[in-house]
Amino acid sequence: MASVMAERGGTGGGLLGWLIGWCFRLAFWLVLALALALALYRFVPVPSTLMLGRWLTLRPVERDWVPLERISPNLIRAVIASEDQRFCRHRGVDWIELNAVMADDDGPSRGASTLTMQTAKNVFLWPGRSYLRKGLEIPLAMALDLAWGKPRVVEVYLNVAEWGEGLFGAEAAAQRYFRKSAARLTVAEAARLAGALPNPRLRNPARPSRALQSAAGRVQRRMGQLGPLGDCALPG
Repeated sequence: MASVMAERGGTGGGLLGWLIGWCFRLAFWLVLALALALALYRFVPVPSTLMLGRWLTLRPVERDWVPLERISPNLIRAVIASEDQRFCRHRGVDWIELNAVMADDDGPSRGASTLTMQTAKNVFLWPGRSYLRKGLEIPLAMALDLAWGKPRVVEVYLNVAEWGEGLFGAEAAAQRYFRKSAARLTVAEAARLAGALPNPRLRNPARPSRALQSAAGRVQRRMGQLGPLGDCALPG
């Protein structure tokens, strides 16, 4: 009987050890894959998970990748003013805002996502709100800020942001809504595009609703308040 119990215990211990080892190996390969992706995505055009999902389900994707030098500084400053006014000060995560949100009864349902966190979500994670995704965004955003720097984060963000059904990136959005390149966007046009981001499928920058006009007005006021704090992502 004792030998049978020992054999069963050994089998259970072996299975547990195998599972632990498998988890460690999986974690190692995931971290390695992430490190390789961070290095590769530092230089090549980057898809978003939404874009990949549309390609896999044979739905059209409209996106023209352009370097940051071919995107108007007005749009760069507009998205910083609209989405993350402390972008030039933090290292991927705005701990001041995050702590304020976590202390709020609304929790992670309201804001606190920096441009870097949104970029991490768009490129590596899934849409929707949850504590798990928010928890993954934080280390990913810190890694992006370290590996890519501010200009590359904004460049990727502006090339994967969704501005309509199947419409991704600043260049495709500028061409559809204003019939011009992203490099030629005016302050007012950039503010409309930035104001549409919270609800891009329902807000049309070419024919702005009253809500979008109000949002664009707020963006323009914030752009005026940014000063040099909106310049850290501008191409040199």
